[in-house]
Amino acid sequence: MVDDMGFSDLGCYGGEVDTPNLDRLASSGLRFSQFYNGAKCSQSRSMLLTGRYFTEAGMNFSGSATIAEALGGAGYTTLMTGKWHLQSHPVDVGFSRYFGHLSGATNFFHGDNTFRLDRETFKVPKEGFYTTDANTDYAIQFLEETKDSKKPFFLYIAYNAPHYPLMAHKEDIAKYRGRFSEGWDVLRRRRYKRVKELGLLGGDWPLTPRPKDVPSWDSLSEKDRKWEAYTMEVYAAMIDRVDQNIGRLMKKIDSLGASENTLFMFLSDNGGCPFQRTKTKRDVPGHTPESYITYHKPWANLSNTPFRLYKQNQHEGGISTPLIVHWPRVISKGGNVTHAMGHITDLMATCLEVAGAKYPKTNSRGQKVLPMRGSSLAPIFRGGTREATDPVFFHFSSNRAVRSGKWKLSWAGKGPWELYNMDKDRTELVDLSGKFASRAQEMAALWEQWFKASRGGKVKGGGENRKNRKKNKKNRKQTEPAEGE
Repeated sequence: MVDDMGFSDLGCYGGEVDTPNLDRLASSGLRFSQFYNGAKCSQSRSMLLTGRYFTEAGMNFSGSATIAEALGGAGYTTLMTGKWHLQSHPVDVGFSRYFGHLSGATNFFHGDNTFRLDRETFKVPKEGFYTTDANTDYAIQFLEETKDSKKPFFLYIAYNAPHYPLMAHKEDIAKYRGRFSEGWDVLRRRRYKRVKELGLLGGDWPLTPRPKDVPSWDSLSEKDRKWEAYTMEVYAAMIDRVDQNIGRLMKKIDSLGASENTLFMFLSDNGGCPFQRTKTKRDVPGHTPESYITYHKPWANLSNTPFRLYKQNQHEGGISTPLIVHWPRVISKGGNVTHAMGHITDLMATCLEVAGAKYPKTNSRGQKVLPMRGSSLAPIFRGGTREATDPVFFHFSSNRAVRSGKWKLSWAGKGPWELYNMDKDRTELVDLSGKFASRAQEMAALWEQWFKASRGGKVKGGGENRKNRKKNKKNRKQTEPAEGE
């Protein structure tokens, strides 16, 4: 899983970034066009690992078991590298080996004080270190350690790229010099065309217009255009480096003789990040550890093409992720796109079915484990269909949504609820809440009922009522990361 990458950034999803390794896996595997994450870093990680909503499992997996605990109990060696951004520690919740950082963001060249190798503090080298490369180095080392074992393995790599601060190798940045100089307006229209040509839309939905708070590229000064293009070059270089490391990883798996029967899944934890967090002056280049560069809303809007809104929002731009599935023994005809809907909570059930493992009754902390919410995607991998979870709920802070069949009700923190027909309008441009008021009211009540049952807070209409506002605020502090993480 990568961090803060939009729906269409990859080459095989229509983007400008060179991703030959992921493109190759997609061409011999399966791409999902309608797969949802949690719109936020910690939320997606919690739901991926537990198969339960973040409102239930939270940061500390309350009443939940992890995939690692479940597969470890079925005889798997369980390995993890990368970003954690949850409470506890990976080794405490089922992983036998771990390398990475416990924090939500880190300096890619110098790291931070949360890096760990298993339980021990890991001192990041002063030279020759880059987080994306190191995550793969240790993943390969961990796999090498399993080669003489007859046990199967489960490996979870949580790359921090391309989350800010934007930092990349100088040679990778150089590959993208000039690639984004035409600006976000021209590039977004071209990308939309490619997404359609790749068959990733599942409908003839129009491209969302440039938001009012995003300036036109032509209105920028030459100096600002040069700077903005550079930030996107660094962002692209970070994704490029992830792809290079995916190539290294798959080569290692092939050397172990395991490539034919290894299920590989690739996704992002949320949509493109709109937050402007640059801290250093423009003359500090992104290939140095002293830099702290971010891209922001205009480029995030490109990353999330053709959808609108961003990371943390429960509109399609915030929750839509690529999902690439590669499993040669099962997916006999590669290169297909499925428009079947899926959700990140489905990954627990998927791993259980594929591994022949049972869902635990208790977790490693001795807690009774409550039911998982997702359902297995394996029937889709095999060319069939499945009965998907319906409805599916979404929530982060004041952003919320519910999806039931073709209908989706969304709220972005202010104004009324919005109702969309996903079969005809997945880019969410035609609000039908007035035309189908009773349906909107029913779905809003459904979301409120779910939220109350899963968290104990009560929400009325679009916002919290006064009685529970303090309670919900306290709950959020205990279980959610800050808005900008």
